[in-house]
Amino acid sequence: MTVQDLYTEAEQLEQRLRGACLNTRLALQPSVSRVIDRMKAQGVQVPPRLRRLDAALCEDAVEAQFDNMPV
Repeated sequence: MTVQDLYTEAEQLEQRLRGACLNTRLALQPSVSRVIDRMKAQGVQVPPRLRRLDAALCEDAVEAQFDNMPV
């Protein structure tokens, strides 16, 4: 996968996530993390906005795990 392919995939994921419901965000979170991992593996600089997006999605995923936990 070329660097441009990685940036294109990241942009497409960002577009799909804009205004998406929680379930969609949770479903796409692993894809965002994989794109970031591939960027790092190829020595490509990961845009800060993509890092922030991944952090927010990971936070959503963690919170979703605790939403159904009995107290």
